[in-house]
Amino acid sequence: MGARRGFSSRGGLRRWMRLGVLAIAVMAALPVVLTVLYLPPFVHPVSTLMLKDLATLRGYDRQWVALGDIAPVLAHSVIMSEDGQFCSHRGVDLGELRGVISDALDGEATRGASTIPMQTVKNLFLWNGRSFVRKVVELPLAIYFDALVPKRRIMEIYLNIAEWGPNIYGIEAASQHYFGKPAKQLSRRQAALLAVTLPNPAARNPAKPGPGLRRLASVIERRASRAGAYVQCLD
Repeated sequence: MGARRGFSSRGGLRRWMRLGVLAIAVMAALPVVLTVLYLPPFVHPVSTLMLKDLATLRGYDRQWVALGDIAPVLAHSVIMSEDGQFCSHRGVDLGELRGVISDALDGEATRGASTIPMQTVKNLFLWNGRSFVRKVVELPLAIYFDALVPKRRIMEIYLNIAEWGPNIYGIEAASQHYFGKPAKQLSRRQAALLAVTLPNPAARNPAKPGPGLRRLASVIERRASRAGAYVQCLD
């Protein structure tokens, strides 16, 4: 009897292990499959934060707009603020990444090295918060995403799922909320203010910027006005 119970117990453990491995495989395959499904322009992806807001019954404000219906200066400002090498790298900015690793090895404070593809896959498939595990998963996903998805489509998805405030997602909802106008009509100054809000949308208000935010916006406004080759992949 005892031997039979032991055999049954081991069999149950093996079944649970198989189910666990299957669940991990499904979770790993999901971003790979969804990336392909997100290629057509008529597909409007949602982020994990948006799903969380739905699950907690908070809801959210998001109005999808095509990249052609967004003021070009907004996309240019976001590139110059968030990822200056967006048009030239392949999902990961190796120069920035090497700098972060070097700083970490030297015991210095590390700076951010997230590219727009990295932020896009994080928003689509992963979770928020600083995590070494998330970064390890994020890097190959960003390379894969960038290899399959054209740069214009990456930018379109990013601008439509980025968080610009509590329950405010996407540039159209942000533009309407903060400036009362569609994203297509944003001025250079408004675009710069929205771009520099992205790193901390919970604490930064582009409609009521403090001195620090205004200074940052002025820098990005100047950079965006002479972005040139840095934004050519969006032309």
